Amino acid sequence: MSVTQEISERLETVFAPRELQVVDDSESHRGHAGYRDGGESHFNVRIRSERFKGMSRLARHRAVHDALGEDLIGRIHALALDLDS
Repeated sequence: MSVTQEISERLETVFAPRELQVVDDSESHRGHAGYRDGGESHFNVRIRSERFKGMSRLARHRAVHDALGEDLIGRIHALALDLDS
């Protein structure tokens, strides 16, 4: 399973989002720190979920990191998050 698929599955399970976009943006970072041949190192994630209601920006980011888990976060060099309820 690709990292993109793992991210999507874990976020779907925890947040039941009405909108979820996971974009592997690794190629645009070729030559930069953390880039790996084959990609799957830099991601842009957009989530819209009712589960974020009442949460601060920091709490939303922490919730996403918790949902992904240390094992998956450890394989990602950069993760840009756009989170809203």
